[in-house]
Order: sequence, then C-alpha cells, then structure tokens
Amino acid sequence: MKQPVQAARYSGLAMAFHWLLAVAIVGAFGVGLYMTGLSMSPTRLKLYNWHKWAGMSILALSAGRLLWRLWRRPPPLPDAVLAGMPAWQRTAHHGTHVALYLLFFAVPLAGWAYSSAAGFPIVWFGVLPLPDFVPADKALAEAIKPWHGWLAYALATLVVLHVAAALKHQLVDRDGLLARMVPGR
Repeated sequence: MKQPVQAARYSGLAMAFHWLLAVAIVGAFGVGLYMTGLSMSPTRLKLYNWHKWAGMSILALSAGRLLWRLWRRPPPLPDAVLAGMPAWQRTAHHGTHVALYLLFFAVPLAGWAYSSAAGFPIVWFGVLPLPDFVPADKALAEAIKPWHGWLAYALATLVVLHVAAALKHQLVDRDGLLARMVPGR
C-alpha cells in the first residue's frame, strides 16, 4: 500500500468555490430534470425561476473561481502522484479540468440565451433584472434549447468522472490527493 503524500493544499477560498459550485451544479441539474417533467403549474414556474437563479449564481461563482485560479495558481500534483500516473491519466486530468471550466460558463450562458430568446427575462432572485442575452426570437429559442440540455448532460458526465477519479485516488491509490480539497484537515 502506498503511503499518502503530503501534498500542497488548495486555499480556503478555492475550496469554498469548489464545494459551492459542486452543490449548485448538482442542485441546478436535479431541479432542471425534475421541472421539465412537470405540467404547467405555479410550482413549475417557481422551479424554472429557481433554476435560472442557480444558473446565474453558477455563472457568477465560475467567474470568481476562474479569476481566483488565474491570480492564485492551484497547487501542482505531487511528484509521487505524477510518477504513478500513466500519460493518458495526466492528459485526462488536464483535459477534464479545462472542459469543466468551459462548461461552467457554457451551460448557464446557453440557458440565459434560451430564456432571452424565448422572451422570458431573468430577474436574479426576483430582485435584479438581467439584460436579455440575445433578442427575443422563437426560432432562435428552439435552436438554443437542446444545446442547453446537451451541455448540461456533458457537464454532469464530467462531474461524475471527476468524482470517480477523486474516489479512485482516495480508495484505490490511497495517495492522499483528495485531502488537498477537503476543508479543515
């Protein structure tokens, strides 16, 4: 059995961004799946608003997270972990993180574009009206709608892969890598 590596940890703010985004993304995805199966009702309309608020919050958190990451680089993978990773895993590690960041922006922006094109403005938390991202246009709305869903499923798939990789490092490799992102340790 490998000994856990004492790896440099992420900052408290980086951890906060990570876990807040994780909860928000899982919640928004779950609400999105649930609300689309409902018939038209006040509950469905309320859930659509919550979903939009979550999406705009995810967009804001993602911008903050990206700016923080650019200003304060994340700790590198420990040499011992890198030495045990085949090249395809290192490529998957970097590629998955890049794709996650792209989707953190693409999913909510596609949702905002769809909502705007459909003629349904977003009023963030019922207080802050956001400008239309694109002009109202029913044909454009119908073209954007599936993209929002496809991108959301792509994000969900990458989140599952990310969690699986973290669990592999924790339970199979036992290399202590997960401790870098767990608060309070």
